[in-house]
Amino acid sequence: MKSSTKQNIKTLGITIFILIVLNVLGTLFFHRFDLTKDKRYTLSPTSLQIVKQVENPLSIKIYMEGDLPADFRRLQQETKQLLEEFQAYNKNIVFEFVDPLANEEESDELTKSLFQKGLTPINITVDDKGKQSQAMVFPWAIAVYNNKEVNIPLLKNIMGASTTQKVIGSIQHLEYSIADAINKVTKNKQKKVAIIKGNGELKERHIAGMLKQIHESYLIGPFTLDSVAKNPNGTLRELKKYDLAIVAKPTEKFSDEEKEVLDQFIMNGGKTLWLIEQTAADMDSLYNDMGATLAYPRNLNLNDMFFKYGFRINPDLIKDEQGTPIKLATGEQGSATQYQDFIWKFAPQVYPISQHPIVKNLGGIKFDFANPIDTLKNGIKKTVLLQSSQYSKTIGTPTEVNLNMVTEKTTPQDYLNKGNKPLAVLLEGSFHSAFENRVLPFKDNSFTAQGKPNKMIVIADGDIARNQLDKNMMPVELGYDQRTGQLYDNKDFIMNSINYLLDDTGLINIRSKDVELPLLDKEKVYQSYTLTQFITIGVPILILLLFGLAFTFIRKRKYSK
Repeated sequence: MKSSTKQNIKTLGITIFILIVLNVLGTLFFHRFDLTKDKRYTLSPTSLQIVKQVENPLSIKIYMEGDLPADFRRLQQETKQLLEEFQAYNKNIVFEFVDPLANEEESDELTKSLFQKGLTPINITVDDKGKQSQAMVFPWAIAVYNNKEVNIPLLKNIMGASTTQKVIGSIQHLEYSIADAINKVTKNKQKKVAIIKGNGELKERHIAGMLKQIHESYLIGPFTLDSVAKNPNGTLRELKKYDLAIVAKPTEKFSDEEKEVLDQFIMNGGKTLWLIEQTAADMDSLYNDMGATLAYPRNLNLNDMFFKYGFRINPDLIKDEQGTPIKLATGEQGSATQYQDFIWKFAPQVYPISQHPIVKNLGGIKFDFANPIDTLKNGIKKTVLLQSSQYSKTIGTPTEVNLNMVTEKTTPQDYLNKGNKPLAVLLEGSFHSAFENRVLPFKDNSFTAQGKPNKMIVIADGDIARNQLDKNMMPVELGYDQRTGQLYDNKDFIMNSINYLLDDTGLINIRSKDVELPLLDKEKVYQSYTLTQFITIGVPILILLLFGLAFTFIRKRKYSK
């Protein structure tokens, strides 16, 4: 046997041996390499923990397929690559991309079913070298597990943002959206949320949007404090079975016995979300013949309790130049009423500046007749989540509020050193009871003067969780303003707050992930479109052609001798 043949056989044997070793090691050890700078395809520990919950086949259908605009093709590709990461860690996760508009005969029926499930499409204008066209896209997915399904929104709404900006924001939230959906559809609900009733809180139809979102992840139930008068200890025992209590815009005074029940719930580790207004004013009372209403302080008998916990809600109104739009009738033209957009300064549009996971990367959040919050020194850690803009100030009450205020002229000097009022605050620490060293309203043998480490969130506006009703008196999505067609991030803020308070598997921390997405300058691309085409398509072909010619020439020269 020739030495060259022996050498080839030896090389082949070594290659086969190395491949066998690598395959054996691959079955024993699992690792994926993410070479991106921002590690966008590296799943967080929380996501990996959620993936382990999938014990049976989990199917995900993504309705983004077909001839998509460029921005959505990128969202589609990012979604596919991220789902492949989830699938790599658990083979029970399967997914497919579906074009809901592919078959004309079936598309109408399919789109109708998607509408019924709440998967609404968006119509976008595609600008291709100055030529505009319309395209309809369904930026949604559905996860199905054990006959239970949940919708996955893939496109995040950002008011005033371009389609490209919305897609960038959506890609940053992709891991959170997918992990949250898998968590909802696979885990058994364990934690319980109590919606406190009995003191004139918002009715269920006005918080239906919030209740629907909570119900997807937690057990939920109304809890009335009316029984406190007859059996306060029994009421407290029942309330202690819940993990979180939500007090949504009470309008009637709390008794001392009711306060003690809530206080001892907190001392025993119960989380609380306070949606409190210290002034009586709402938009419905403005729509009358006078176009005016009286805003006055509301006594809920909670001030001493809040003061002990480390905050105070002042009975003042926030007036903010960064208000939300409002449509008002300005006259008639023929038989049609004419409407005009104004800025309503008593409904601040708040953009978070805090980097806390609850509010990071959120868009505008709408308030209505909000009050300022003062924080007090008492050893409790306080984090301001939301605050009014620098061009805002407080208006004392009682005061008249009328719609004619939209025409007021102001200058920056009117708001000098008056703005940035806290509107939502997170409090964390060991709270002291409001009834410490006081005579108890009712005897409680298990009374605790200082609680275990705990946390609560106070928001000085009850309407932040209130959804509007359509003409059929059915609730619309939380954060959607029917009068202007704007969708605010109220729903995400409320759910982020609840998830954080309940420590829900650390999901909230996934939202803090930053993804860097370098974008092409479209104007420059349009200006040098032909050159760009040549560089991206022609140059690679030219290089291959030159390589082929050189290889052929060298080969002919070598073997022609």
